[in-house]
Amino acid sequence: MKRAIAFIAMSMLSVSILAGCGAAAESASSAAESTAAESAPSAAESTEEAASETAVSEAADNISEDQAKADEAAALIDAIYVQEWTEDTEAQCAAAKEAWDALTDEQKALVEGKFADPDYFGLNTGDASQDDPLNGDEIGENEILVVSFGTSFNDSRAQDIGGIESAIQEAYPDWSVRRAFTAQIIINHVLARDGESIDNVEQALQRAVDNGVKNLLVQPTHLMHGAEYDELIKTLESYEDQFESVSVAEPLLDEVGDDATVINEDKEAVAQALTAEAVADAGYDSLEAAAADGTAFVFMGHGTSHVASVSYDQMQTQMTALGYDNVFIGTVEGEPEDTECETVINKVKDAGFTKVILRPLMVVAGDHANNDMAGEDEDSWKSMFINSGNFESVDAQIEGLGSVEAIQQLYVAHLAAVME
Repeated sequence: MKRAIAFIAMSMLSVSILAGCGAAAESASSAAESTAAESAPSAAESTEEAASETAVSEAADNISEDQAKADEAAALIDAIYVQEWTEDTEAQCAAAKEAWDALTDEQKALVEGKFADPDYFGLNTGDASQDDPLNGDEIGENEILVVSFGTSFNDSRAQDIGGIESAIQEAYPDWSVRRAFTAQIIINHVLARDGESIDNVEQALQRAVDNGVKNLLVQPTHLMHGAEYDELIKTLESYEDQFESVSVAEPLLDEVGDDATVINEDKEAVAQALTAEAVADAGYDSLEAAAADGTAFVFMGHGTSHVASVSYDQMQTQMTALGYDNVFIGTVEGEPEDTECETVINKVKDAGFTKVILRPLMVVAGDHANNDMAGEDEDSWKSMFINSGNFESVDAQIEGLGSVEAIQQLYVAHLAAVME
């Protein structure tokens, strides 16, 4: 009897233990499920996260695609930023413009190459339609070819280079005036951006040959007998036997001379004309009145490593000879060395002037005048003069020599000299 009771008791205990274990397992399982449920995102959260990742990925793809298109346009611009013309040049110019026009504003802002930037096509330099490229045929037997370095600034091309060409045509109505640029880079820029075709020197000379020109006069608008002038003479030599006569007039400053002391009538005329225009544009009655007001004029040329760089020192000598003590000559390239910006700043400061007016000593008021001289970047002459802390005011006059009537007439006189 006792053994039976004991067996029953043991059986009940076993059932109780099993029940307890089952409850514990169930409790542990429930806790695990609860923890998993808390840590796992909901379906809505998963969808939102996936959408966000997709948006980021798509944005990255768009940026990559935008940059790729901008890089393609930049490469096409770099391809035409060259000094050599080939049979493919016109097609390359068209391709570069087509690629640029296909870009969005956002993509245009991304354009950056060795030479390419958003300003190549995007900068507003005036109305190209106001300029006459003077590349027509039906020239006749007598031609005056006006050869300039060139500029991509439309307003300056029309006013400065066009001003000289118009003055020459008016002075010699029996001659046909035509244009040529020595800078193929600029020719390509204008062709690609504005669709305006300008002859380089070889094209202009071939046009003259094809039109039966017999007598050719060449008027360089270059400042001096520098590298551009030398290259022009070299090209002319290969064509001179195709004309009955070829004559080349002097550039603006005439003969260079051996050293900084050499000046001549042309340098004097340029010094007087440029200074008079600058003084009048600044609102002074005379250069002396400007000096009394503490104002100095700084005329900025390009500069060159060519032996003709002495011409800039000669112009400073000419200013001194004229008694223009508040006129200083500088150059973008700082060649010769005493025309470098910091040196000129010290000259003006040491002379006691507190106001400065900058103006280009260049035929055109193009990129150098607008950016290197008067630009807002910290390395522009205007910024460097201001940041020196030496002056009460620094202003800029953006006018090329070619727009000055007295300068135009000097070129006319140079042509008259070779006609005689």
